[in-house]
Amino acid sequence: MIKPRIIFNKINPYIDSPEAIIITGMRRTGKTTVLNYYFDKIGQPNKIFLDLENPNHRKYFEEENYDRIKSNLMNLGLDFTKKTYIFLDEIQFVRQLPSVVKYFIDHDQVKFFLTGSASFYMKNLFTETLAGRKYIFELYPLTFSEYLIFKGSVLKLPRVGGKLNAGVYETMANLYEEYILYGGFPGAVLKESASEKKKSLEDIFTSFFQLEVMQLGDFRRNNVVRDLMLLLLQRVGQKVDFQKLSRELGISRPTLYDYLAFLEGTYFIQLVRPFSRGKDVEIRKMPKIFACDTGMINALVKADPGSVFENAVYLALRQEGEVHYYQRKNGAELDFILNKNAGYEVKMKPDRTDLVRLSNVAKELNLEKFKVVSWNYSDLDGIIYGFQIPMI
Repeated sequence: MIKPRIIFNKINPYIDSPEAIIITGMRRTGKTTVLNYYFDKIGQPNKIFLDLENPNHRKYFEEENYDRIKSNLMNLGLDFTKKTYIFLDEIQFVRQLPSVVKYFIDHDQVKFFLTGSASFYMKNLFTETLAGRKYIFELYPLTFSEYLIFKGSVLKLPRVGGKLNAGVYETMANLYEEYILYGGFPGAVLKESASEKKKSLEDIFTSFFQLEVMQLGDFRRNNVVRDLMLLLLQRVGQKVDFQKLSRELGISRPTLYDYLAFLEGTYFIQLVRPFSRGKDVEIRKMPKIFACDTGMINALVKADPGSVFENAVYLALRQEGEVHYYQRKNGAELDFILNKNAGYEVKMKPDRTDLVRLSNVAKELNLEKFKVVSWNYSDLDGIIYGFQIPMI
């Protein structure tokens, strides 16, 4: 039985629209499972599912003549005189696919459901070719609410508002700590033992490196990209010093920028830019680095627990919209600003001075709301916890 994901609610309004539905995200986040869900959901029999990671399936779309592609698909049982549904997994393996999809949408009103793990390539290939003919949905590792479902828990996330009961906190905190430790990749979550979870996370990293970096990236120095990936995992929550990092790796800054763009475009990392309303001089050049999953961090490197927690908070906020950080040269700072109107400061164990400082920065920036996000239980007002963020 396929477990529910938040992305279903985002896609459902568009399943009957003429536009192609494209699901992208990092490997092992569950894209194929989502594709299978919609393949089963479409009750009509005039449909086909092909995995383009399979070379035999790619050949159906590698013809230069689109009529021959159509003939190939008809030989597989499709009837183009009726409403036709084509489900294609791992589309980044066929470079000319965007123009093929456009042709069949325009000439045969085919409904496409597509997945691809490399946003870096998909966005470049699909932006112009399928302008006005696609909806793109991004699938990430499990949120904490999805994690509870995958674990079979009947617990509901406590809503924000007033102080949280200490008993409720303890119950949720135990599950949340496990979630932070092993992350949200479905394959790792569903493993039973700690050793199996760690092995699964190492395998996800290896798969990403082999299939994204080595095959799609086509870099001359794959070992440097690997070293960069591990260095970035160690430095989550920190600002990226491009000069220092390029010197440490022995590469030029333009090469470093290329590597970072690739890793961000393929969902391994996210660079969070500083916030500005254009009034004051702020630190604009150095983004903060965050990783795709806290389990990946913990499985591969030794990172500061506070930084890993901050990474988890970022991953939760990212689901809610646009995220920035704030820091002025005079030292005033704020860990996250969501959608330009809500501020969040992340602390393992906050005190009253943290609340006062946050309040002052929030007023300075005219933020509508602000909270301190705590790891430990606190009796202070104005405190929320990481597992409450999706409810904000």
